Amino acid sequence: MGARRLADEREGYTPRRQGGAVARGGWTHGPVDEGRDSPLRMLPLPPRPSLARVRGLVIGLAVVVFLFTSYYQVEPDEVGVVQRFGRFVETSGPGPHLKIPFGVDSVTKVPVQRTLKLEFGFRTVRADVKSEFAPATAETAAESSMLTGDLNVAMVEWVVQYKITDPRKYLFDVREPTSTFRDMSEAVMRQVVGDHSVDEVITIGREQIAMEAKQQLQQLCNLYGIGIEVQQLVLQDVNPPDPVKPAFNEVNQAIQEKERAINDAWSDYNKAVPRAKGEAEQAVRSAEGYALERVNKAEGDASRFDALYEEYRKAPVVTRRRIYLETLAAALPRIGRTIVLDDKAKGLLPLLPLGSDKKETAQ
Repeated sequence: MGARRLADEREGYTPRRQGGAVARGGWTHGPVDEGRDSPLRMLPLPPRPSLARVRGLVIGLAVVVFLFTSYYQVEPDEVGVVQRFGRFVETSGPGPHLKIPFGVDSVTKVPVQRTLKLEFGFRTVRADVKSEFAPATAETAAESSMLTGDLNVAMVEWVVQYKITDPRKYLFDVREPTSTFRDMSEAVMRQVVGDHSVDEVITIGREQIAMEAKQQLQQLCNLYGIGIEVQQLVLQDVNPPDPVKPAFNEVNQAIQEKERAINDAWSDYNKAVPRAKGEAEQAVRSAEGYALERVNKAEGDASRFDALYEEYRKAPVVTRRRIYLETLAAALPRIGRTIVLDDKAKGLLPLLPLGSDKKETAQ
């Protein structure tokens, strides 16, 4: 009893005494008022936790911590980069995975299948059919303000869409890859815009500038080994600075009027010239057809005359009479009423009423 009492006192248990003797209720923790009227004298003591129960709680807590620190889930558009004490070990695909717990392995999820976007000169608050943009700030104004090749200033806003192709290079080969890629894009765009005039940047050369900037940005990404593939670079909006915008708009209006006048002139030209060419071609073809007709007719008449001459040589009298009769047959119908007189006749009776009506002929 003495050894047990000594151990209990070391653990903080103090025997309850009642009238100088230990109470039957057991032991109480901490100092106890030994007064006769103390309310603690009648309270029951809680049971002491057993060693097996404490051991079970410790084991359960260890299992929960083990599962919490060893299990991780990778989404379908991501790749998990496993690091052991900060050093690259492997990459894991989509799905559930396990790693060494208690901070030995750490996992960084990289969205390799997702198209990411960087905006320059503006910030989108909500992307929708009618997108909302944040008000212009000093940062966005500094990004968009650029010097062109003809020493003019243009406010250029653009968007870069990209994908992460190599998670290891993206995480370990370059410090702060997103910020670095942003600086690279801005540097490339300033270089390309500086090689073109303000008219090309604002009007006719936007597609070419975007294409050149995309190519140079991809070459720079390959040179730095940043693990990024540039999908698209689009010039969103290009405007002159606000102080010179009215004058620039007037110049653009004059250029548009000039282009419209030129287009109207080309329209009239395209209407008049083809019509004149068609009429000229028609006249030429008509003349050629008439010439061919005359030639063919003349050749036909000559061939007919030659054939008639050959027949005349064979039978001159018959041919001459046949020609005479054929000529009369062709000419008399156009003369009208005809009276033929025989030079040997001595009276008026022998008349031949050619060309008379049928009634007269019948009479």
